[in-house]
Amino acid sequence: MVLEIKKNIKYIVRRFNKQRQLWLLCIPIIIWVVIFAYVPMYGLLIAFVDYIPGMSIFDCNFVGLKHFKDFVFNPSFLQLLRNTLAMSLLSLTVGFVAPIIFALSINELPHKHFKKIIQTTSYLPHFISWVVAGSMIFMMLSNEGIVNDILMRLNLIAKPIPFLTKGKYYWVIYTLANIWKGIGWSAIIYLSAISGVDMELCEAGATDGMGRWGMIRHVIIPTILPTIVILWILGIGGILNAGFEQHLILGNASTQNYWDVIDTYSYRYGIQLGYYSIGTSVGLMKSVIGFALVYITNRFCRKHLGTSAF
Repeated sequence: MVLEIKKNIKYIVRRFNKQRQLWLLCIPIIIWVVIFAYVPMYGLLIAFVDYIPGMSIFDCNFVGLKHFKDFVFNPSFLQLLRNTLAMSLLSLTVGFVAPIIFALSINELPHKHFKKIIQTTSYLPHFISWVVAGSMIFMMLSNEGIVNDILMRLNLIAKPIPFLTKGKYYWVIYTLANIWKGIGWSAIIYLSAISGVDMELCEAGATDGMGRWGMIRHVIIPTILPTIVILWILGIGGILNAGFEQHLILGNASTQNYWDVIDTYSYRYGIQLGYYSIGTSVGLMKSVIGFALVYITNRFCRKHLGTSAF
């Protein structure tokens, strides 16, 4: 054990000496991360005390895991967990696959100028704030909106569908809104990975009579698979993050049973009601569970797929 530790230390020192110029360049970034990412972490102690604003954390009453237990045994916990997991799983399936399909489709477009136009246009929603995006969605899905108007003109419905006041539509609206807003931006990584495909493999496939679908299936997808796996691993860590601004903007009292998630609960109790200890404990619990899921998923992918994030 001691010999292995010494060997690891020597390896680290050797790597540092070889890359010392890069480490020197990184010093300002490291200092910034320490000051703004690690120093404030002492505030996590708020989760274990009855924090009173204005008092030192160390002068507050220590309560241990009380706030964690209160959250888990809260009557609304199961509903919060259901909503969070449902929307997160939709994002990890439909929302995750959509940018991959979009990137593959753009790559197949024959005209470069048209491809650039589509690619640039798809980025634009990413730069729109959720306030503006929410207003656009309200205009489209309201009873007098364009969606109901088109459906009624086509005689597909007799009266407007209340998309925004019926909870059963909320998860679909949330998923489609996220895809629309992020599909172009997320596709950038996959397009970059596709650009690294070995052209000799494509030429060999074309020589063997492989069609476009065969090229995608047997050449392009296996090449970008490591990128897909790494992004999926990182996505698993955010399985308890099911959005926040979207729900405050798109949600209402009629659909609260479907949009109220762990993050909105944390905001409501931690910020609006001033129970900072509850908000901190919920955030800490999410982070610990997310880290554990990333670690487990990473080990699984390394063992069975040969690809890992770390």
